[in-house]
Amino acid sequence: MSEIRLSRLLGPAFYPLAHDVFRHGHTHYDLSGGRGSLKSSCVSILVPLLLIRNPDAHALVLRKVANTIRDSVFAQYVWAIDRMGMAACWTAKTSPPELVYKKTGQKILFRGADDPMKLKSIKVPFGYIAVTHFEEKDQFAGRAEIRSILQSTMRGGPVYWNFESYNPPISRDNWANLDSLEERPDRMTHKSTYLEAPPEWLGEQFLAEAGQLRRTNPRAYEHEYLGVPVGRGGNVFENVVSRPISGAEIETLGNFYGGLDFGFAVDPTAFGVQAYDRAHRRLYILDEIYEPRLSLARLSEKIREKGWGRLSITADSAEPRSIDSLRGDHGLSVRGARKGPDSVAYGIRWLQSLSEIVIDRGRTPNAYREFTLYEYECDREGKFISAYPDKNNHFIDQCRYALEPVIGRRTARAAPIRLGG
Repeated sequence: MSEIRLSRLLGPAFYPLAHDVFRHGHTHYDLSGGRGSLKSSCVSILVPLLLIRNPDAHALVLRKVANTIRDSVFAQYVWAIDRMGMAACWTAKTSPPELVYKKTGQKILFRGADDPMKLKSIKVPFGYIAVTHFEEKDQFAGRAEIRSILQSTMRGGPVYWNFESYNPPISRDNWANLDSLEERPDRMTHKSTYLEAPPEWLGEQFLAEAGQLRRTNPRAYEHEYLGVPVGRGGNVFENVVSRPISGAEIETLGNFYGGLDFGFAVDPTAFGVQAYDRAHRRLYILDEIYEPRLSLARLSEKIREKGWGRLSITADSAEPRSIDSLRGDHGLSVRGARKGPDSVAYGIRWLQSLSEIVIDRGRTPNAYREFTLYEYECDREGKFISAYPDKNNHFIDQCRYALEPVIGRRTARAAPIRLGG
């Protein structure tokens, strides 16, 4: 493909990187950036072209969780191939997801890292896996997990390319952010933002949303659109994983736990639904209602409208009259949280101990904001201390209440309920 044609597919910010890739200037390529930075589009265009130029090469594209692949990175690659006018040259298979170059039989395989044994058993019909792409690098457990996978794939060939793309987590101390700062001669680090993308590629609405956030919440704008880790390093929760949670994935989960933190004055009422995977110590945040000045009648209506009318809900026990009203007047299954001495610190430490807190920003934006911005208290000198602030934590509080049956092993587990019940 000519440079003129390629320049119509890649944003200008990626021209030097593409040139380096095709001359194999480096083995590893670290691409970070905010929303609309085109980094994932860039990789999904370069990988098929690398295979076409190297007929013995195959590619392996990875995400942390397998069931997020089809609607995310697989769809991205299908789009890229179509964008290059090469859809007729490739066969798309969905079970398991893979793209096959018809002329040679070369494959782009898509797999999740949540089953390491399946990764080790991957075989290609000829040649070797020359290209790997870790999409959403920050969702992996750390450099050790990525290194372990590469030790299995980088075998049997003369040349390799490894791409790692991600949106920088909000905390500067997150492993992915620190990892990208480490200099190594065989890695090229590339950062991009939507400001370097052709505006017509993003559309007026995208730019309007970015501009609105820039005016109303500059800190969030810096993180989400410019890819700046704006956290000061005092984040309480370093185990938050931001990724889409599909309806199909929710159907595979077990028990759902409802929580409720009542709002006072301008403070919002926070209702949430979460699921807990005990085997993997993974928490999923699935739904939210987050609104100030919300009457009990309207709250109960919203809960039913979302399909959670039969869910068992644990609420802040400081409001017994509200709990009685929700039960007696509105027919919801609500009980008061036990709380107790040191329950706040104990509950937060339990949440910190989880392997992952999975949050879909599209489904629960307020949950994501609270969990990622919640920081330890500071002393008079501005240094972080081991204390948890009682502010901007309404959703976190409901989460602790909801999970009392799990956190406190003395209490029976909540009864399961299916979505839409």
